[in-house]
Amino acid sequence: MLRTPAVVAIAIGALVMTATPAVASVAAEPPSGVVDAIQRDLGITEEQAINRLANEARGNQAAPGLRKTLGDRHAGTWFEGPESTLVVATVDAADTAAITRAGARARVVKQTLAQLTAVKESLDKAAAPPASVHSWSVSVSGNTVTVATADPDAAHAWIAKAGVDAGAVTLEQSADRPKLFYEIRGGDAYYNTSAGFRCSVGFAARRGTQLGFTTAGHCGTNGQATQGYNRVAQGTFQISSFPGNDYAWVATNADWTAPGVVNGYSAGILPVRGATVTQPGGSVCRSGSTTQWHCGTVSALNTTVNYPEGSVSGLTRTNVCAEGGDSGGSFISGDQAQGMTSGGNGNCSVGGTTYFQPLAEIISVGGLTLVTSGGGDPEPPTGCASYRETHTGSLSSGQNAYQPNGSYYQSTTSGTHAGCLDGPNGTDFDLYLQKWNGSSWATVAQGITPNADETVSYSGTAGYYRYRVHAYSGSGSYTLGLNRP
Repeated sequence: MLRTPAVVAIAIGALVMTATPAVASVAAEPPSGVVDAIQRDLGITEEQAINRLANEARGNQAAPGLRKTLGDRHAGTWFEGPESTLVVATVDAADTAAITRAGARARVVKQTLAQLTAVKESLDKAAAPPASVHSWSVSVSGNTVTVATADPDAAHAWIAKAGVDAGAVTLEQSADRPKLFYEIRGGDAYYNTSAGFRCSVGFAARRGTQLGFTTAGHCGTNGQATQGYNRVAQGTFQISSFPGNDYAWVATNADWTAPGVVNGYSAGILPVRGATVTQPGGSVCRSGSTTQWHCGTVSALNTTVNYPEGSVSGLTRTNVCAEGGDSGGSFISGDQAQGMTSGGNGNCSVGGTTYFQPLAEIISVGGLTLVTSGGGDPEPPTGCASYRETHTGSLSSGQNAYQPNGSYYQSTTSGTHAGCLDGPNGTDFDLYLQKWNGSSWATVAQGITPNADETVSYSGTAGYYRYRVHAYSGSGSYTLGLNRP
């Protein structure tokens, strides 16, 4: 521990990516500081950096629709090359012509994303890994599950004990175990006056009319007080989850306001205009008070990291450098908020790996609204990709389906259950979370807006739970993302 003393459009049946961005955030000119930093840290030209950001904005909008169209043949999407060419993988060579017509590069592979995710989730549920196993995640570009370890023999033994297909797993040498960055992090500093150390602001977010900000869960527990960068009384932690997750929300007092920006240090003051999730291979930048402004790329989504304090699931892995004191700060792609720094290894002299907690989960669980530059509510994060589990299906109007996998799951501890339904465009799909009360299934949370997409969140005790997906009107394929305690 390092502490500081208290001083795109998709046509049905075909893959068609529009050339014109669908939302204002995609069309916005990227801040010059972002272009300069990406050019510097990725070793590309200014023109390549500008083209890269534009291609990633279009590709990130298109990715959920491409995934839905391919269905169970989908094997992942990612970016390649200095200008971020969108790559779409499938297990069926018959899809390649349609993918190419959509303007993406097709890749035919052996294993679907669902199959790789199942392997990764089996590792999540396996016995506690040895300390030499540092992280594991699905590598869509490699069509494998990558396990980062300092001891290959110990990793092989753990994988074998987990009972997963060893042929679906690739070991990656990792010299240092990830550790939490316990001081300041992205944007401006704040101080946990109850615990005597400092971290950094992630993103301004409201809970109803109450203003506050997101940060890392390991930076504080509920009820602990904070001071701002200027040592003025600031607020208290009201949401905090760590380990398992690594997110928190601090409610601030009336002395604080929020313009919806990130302090990019050498890049200047940067606007936040939304929260569209960038895909693996896409550019991402981090702001932290120790090492300030650095950029790199996303390596993998939905990574589980084995910290000394306990495993954290659902993190995003990057090759952006960070050091002790950068915890809780902002990860941002262009003007789209991504998440809050969690931990990692290495440093900004030799490089390293850093993980961040995606923003979407705390936005959903906490009922928060991201504060954006210029006011107004942003579009919610697209799709359910940031959730730990995803399940797919298809319904006709009036039908129901139960997930996961037509059954239920058991929660052995109290905690938050969060669900995200991504339904077909133009339909009204609803989502219900149900709990077994000993004699029947009772609905404990629901999302029943007249839209295709829904989210639910419920803080519950141990027991048996299931999700009911209902096609109120319209038909088509859906994706359900869910997080369990």
